[in-house]
Amino acid sequence: MNSFEKYQEISQLAPEFASFTKQAAQKARNEAEFGRQMNNEIERLARQLGTQSDFREQYTLATGRADAVYNRFIIEYKSPGSLQNNLRHKPTVRAVGQVKKYIKGLAEAERHDRDRLLGVAFDGIYFIFVRYHQGHWIVEPPLEVNESSCERFLRSLFSLSSGRALIPENLVEDFGNQNVLSQQVTSALYCALEQHPDGLTARLFKQWKLFFGETAGADAAAGKIAHRSELRAFLKGMGLEPENADLPRFFFALQTYFAFIVKNIARLVLQAYAAGGLDTMPLTTVAGLQGKGLQQELQKLEEGDFYRALGLKNLLEGDFFAWYLHAWDANVEVALRQVLQRLAEYNPVTVQDDPLSARDLLKKLYHYLLPREIRHDLGEFYTPDWLAERLLNQLGEPLFQMPKPGAYIPTPNKRLLDPACGSGTFLILVARALKANCFQARLSKADTLEVILSGLAGLDLNPLAVMAARVNFLLAIADLLPYRRREVEIPIYLADSILTPVEGKKFFDQGRRILETAVGTLPIPVAIDTHAEMECLTNLLEEYVRGGFATEAFLKRCRAELPDLSDQDEATLRELFETLCNLHQQGLDGIWARVVKNAFMPLFLKPFDYVVGNPPWINWESLPQGYRQRVAPLWQQYDLFQHKGFDAILGKSKDDISALMTYVAADRYLKPGGKLAFVITQSVWKTSGGGQGFRRFRLPPPNGRGAGGRMSICVWYT
Repeated sequence: MNSFEKYQEISQLAPEFASFTKQAAQKARNEAEFGRQMNNEIERLARQLGTQSDFREQYTLATGRADAVYNRFIIEYKSPGSLQNNLRHKPTVRAVGQVKKYIKGLAEAERHDRDRLLGVAFDGIYFIFVRYHQGHWIVEPPLEVNESSCERFLRSLFSLSSGRALIPENLVEDFGNQNVLSQQVTSALYCALEQHPDGLTARLFKQWKLFFGETAGADAAAGKIAHRSELRAFLKGMGLEPENADLPRFFFALQTYFAFIVKNIARLVLQAYAAGGLDTMPLTTVAGLQGKGLQQELQKLEEGDFYRALGLKNLLEGDFFAWYLHAWDANVEVALRQVLQRLAEYNPVTVQDDPLSARDLLKKLYHYLLPREIRHDLGEFYTPDWLAERLLNQLGEPLFQMPKPGAYIPTPNKRLLDPACGSGTFLILVARALKANCFQARLSKADTLEVILSGLAGLDLNPLAVMAARVNFLLAIADLLPYRRREVEIPIYLADSILTPVEGKKFFDQGRRILETAVGTLPIPVAIDTHAEMECLTNLLEEYVRGGFATEAFLKRCRAELPDLSDQDEATLRELFETLCNLHQQGLDGIWARVVKNAFMPLFLKPFDYVVGNPPWINWESLPQGYRQRVAPLWQQYDLFQHKGFDAILGKSKDDISALMTYVAADRYLKPGGKLAFVITQSVWKTSGGGQGFRRFRLPPPNGRGAGGRMSICVWYT
């Protein structure tokens, strides 16, 4: 029986075990009698599951005698009713203290890492889970005995460890596409999305489709996939009828499922590193909630309150995948609760125990959530680590390579951008190397965190990729967060590194930049020209829109916070604020101010020493028509397009968008004398048209004057 099958059977046994526990608590006269009954029942269940329980009763340790030890799981039985839902209650404090002693004793006796053990005080009324992590004891709030808490208890016990290791293989087993749970969740989300054709859910879906078409291609956005037979089998396996399935809606539901897992992995890891310092509900408790209580707790998660309490201000910024809260129903609730229950079994500290596996954590899960052929049809070619490491080595920058013992460490002052960062492969490898180099140079953990945050940045147009990259980045620096000196902005943004907002050319659009969204055009004054000013503006927009303030009050605050605004700038801000207020009144507000902030971020980035990445390999003709029209002038600006006639520019070319990104990245984001390293398709070295223009390797002159700049090129084939 594999882990998933075992967990399914445990789910079915949980109600029976809960009922037995309550009866035993009523009949037992003391803790010894209660313990014997429970141990006998656990042994019976172990035989039924075909599991070796490695049970030791009254196990003598240097720190005392533990009532029951199941490998790395310790149970301290107490007389029924002796524990209370209050961790300051004296008998409860004593029970927790005994569990701590036994964890320490078992770690010493059997040479276990104390962090990998789990203990529980148990009186038939309450479970109190206790674990040790990096010098701190973590005592969870008492869980009342019910089906949910009994399921958690049994799963923890039968996993024979302090929690399921947070490694790619386990996530794939529990949440991959062959898993019944994945099929149930995706189907529930798909149906909920289908039942909400209007409102905020529909607008978020529409905006997501715009990004989806620009990253996966127009065919994918229209539901056209080359590998139709693989797609049909996949849809059928997910419980949908292939003939009637709406493909973009299905992909949105699938990505929402993945995003939900990712957010809660982040919660799990952060809660562990907070070492009990957060006044928030543990995931184990959240997984036991029902109805409105569960929905409200997830609302807090999606609004970012949990992450902001740790000083993370943008982990979910520009997130499109919280729509399920507006489409909540019984099927969605049941499906997502099962995900939370499964995730609650994981031991988050294994992220740092096995950093090599951790960096592939989300990438491997997504690979096994979506079949390979379909991922390729969507243009999702992720960079393998060996290739990313090879490319980074080509830069010749020692700070971006793991240090050799005793090696000289240069001053860590180099900055790197990945303008198409995907799930963050290059950024995570560099962050890991920077951390190791800073430690070897004896920098403090606070200084190391500053080096990483100020030295790296990533951009991508795929909302799911940006979320995965941010969480991957978070996992890489989680152990440094307790030493932060300021709020942490993860330097990864949902933005187009090629097509950035530009000043309008029409008479009424002069002096402002326009961002096109699914809820209409959002204008921003050109006078807002720094990251700090944009951050200030978006904060004010959110505060004053949600607070129901009058327009004049908003403008008065803008005058105080954003000096030197002209009358025209104020008129633009008035239009923007009233647009967002109108959306808020219609129930369509939520993320648009943060979408604006992210979209404008490329304009505020200072030049980098290095630009690296794997730009999208999408043919020009596969891009959506509207995007081709907006980006066509850039092909002309860089003299890349050798085709004749504007018709070619609008769709008759086979040229690859990676050629344009290379020139834009070198021109906009690279310091003079800096280095650019891209994994790029061989077609740009062979084709005519844009490929011909690409191979000239000459940038246009600034402001259209002078000779321009020539790029020095080194090509490495694989």
